[in-house]
Amino acid sequence: MRGAGFGRWPAVLHRGATLAVLSPASAANRDLVRQGVERLEARGYKTKVSAHALDRGPLYYAGTREERVADLHEAFADSEIDGIICTRGGWGSAELLPLLDADLIRANPKVFVGYSDHTSLHVWLQNNTELVTFYGPMVAADFGRDDGVDATSWSNALEHRKEWALGVRDGLRVLRTGRAEGTLRGGCISILAQGLGTAYAARTDESVLFLEDVGTKPYQWDRMLLHLRYAGRLDTVRGIVFGDMGQCVGVEDMELLEGAILHALRDFEGPIAIGLRSGHVSAPNITLPLNVGVKLDLLDGEKPELRFVVGGNGR
Repeated sequence: MRGAGFGRWPAVLHRGATLAVLSPASAANRDLVRQGVERLEARGYKTKVSAHALDRGPLYYAGTREERVADLHEAFADSEIDGIICTRGGWGSAELLPLLDADLIRANPKVFVGYSDHTSLHVWLQNNTELVTFYGPMVAADFGRDDGVDATSWSNALEHRKEWALGVRDGLRVLRTGRAEGTLRGGCISILAQGLGTAYAARTDESVLFLEDVGTKPYQWDRMLLHLRYAGRLDTVRGIVFGDMGQCVGVEDMELLEGAILHALRDFEGPIAIGLRSGHVSAPNITLPLNVGVKLDLLDGEKPELRFVVGGNGR
């Protein structure tokens, strides 16, 4: 069951659920994968490391694109797998898009967790299967490091699926006041911008758009936001939430970055927030369900809030 404009929820991840661990993009550090798997199992999950998850090569990939897409298809098709979590990002997910089997995935909807380069997979899954996916911590990149995972948002998004909200505690700050409702979409802005003009471009209609990145300078944010605007992708966006930006600039350049964002979005009329600790972060990584209904409240005199309206999307 789905509400209009919202995605199809996979089953809740209960303790004891089995997670497939795979690498759709770059090769992962084996020790960090092992540490991440141990932490997932300590949380109560079972894990199954896919056949090519620990491969190294060709080049910087974790196997050929055929091997990587085979792991992904097998994880969706396997009735013993309840969810899929990526080891790390890097580069390579976009290579898989022409090979993905939408019918197979639609018939076997499951939790899919990853971020960064996996933005292209989130977009493809939303465009072709309407699946709710999760922009959240990965095995090596986050579970593999101390204090790499925000346990509250992981639990709320994946294990309990109740209406919940993110706010000041989660880094959310106001850049422009206002209120917006829509479908939460987005991810890594570099990947979203590169998808423009292709068959794999993201839908942004009637959305609250989440945007984050790593190593991206203020002028590059300005440039990519202008690209999104010229491509018409901001025309029906209702609000924008940016990541915490600490992996893009230092404290001394944060004012310049925020100025570049506001300059690029000077004709955008919706509310704008910044600072949400999801994706490329050094703090505990927050899990965001994508393709779900949200309310963004950035009102004068009130604490900023991004609220997930789970009841509107089916259960």
